[in-house]
Amino acid sequence: MTSAVDVASGPSGRRFFPRARAKFTGTMAYVGELSQLGWTVLQMIFRGPYERDLVIAQFESIGVRSLSIVAITSLFIGMVLALQTAYSLAEFGGKLFIGKVVSLSLVRELAPVLMSLMVGGRVGAGMTAEIGTMKVTEQIDALRALATNPIRKLVFPRVFSTTVMFPLLTIISCFVGIMGGLVVATGNLHLDASFYLRSVIETVAFNDLASGVMKTLFFGFAIGLIACFNGLRTTGGADGVGRATTMTVVSGAITVLIMDFFLTKLFLLIG
Repeated sequence: MTSAVDVASGPSGRRFFPRARAKFTGTMAYVGELSQLGWTVLQMIFRGPYERDLVIAQFESIGVRSLSIVAITSLFIGMVLALQTAYSLAEFGGKLFIGKVVSLSLVRELAPVLMSLMVGGRVGAGMTAEIGTMKVTEQIDALRALATNPIRKLVFPRVFSTTVMFPLLTIISCFVGIMGGLVVATGNLHLDASFYLRSVIETVAFNDLASGVMKTLFFGFAIGLIACFNGLRTTGGADGVGRATTMTVVSGAITVLIMDFFLTKLFLLIG
């Protein structure tokens, strides 16, 4: 009969610890290189100069072209929140709290996080695929041969644009989501529109909106940085581009959720 000690000391067990150590070392190296790239981009943000045309093009790609997905997601999230609130709190007079629940839930958590996940998946995958394709086709090496800094040319406009556009998209997301709750409150639950809007205005304070919007500054910077970094380290042709794109979507989503927890605690302490 084989014991647990024999299994751990067998060939599979002997391979487990080197693999775990290699995985840990690789993860730490990834985080270190990512942090180094982030510090370089931060220096460029504060020092300049900016290539205005590249930045404006990324504003359009990240912000304007994401309006539809932000509007659709936020509208139906607000409508679902209103329905769930009325159903769950029906015996406690839940209709009266719809404006408060919908507005606070959207402004503080749902709008920043869901917007960052949806838009981050869209733009992050696109950035990684674009830069990764340039990497495997040696276009980035050609930029270096022409004495052009690929970080300033490719990375900085994208990271700067995600950092700026995510808070603006969050504000739009909050507004559309609250309007979605208004549609359900007046159409399905027969509440007065003025009562709903008055409860929203009385409930949402400046600190609530500021904490939600400020989170997305960090979300946007992290997603843009991860997307560009994975694109720059892409290897292996078309398969490598696919793997890098998948890694960007997964790691970006996990990063947003982890950062959301710590930023929420920070803003609660500050507030």
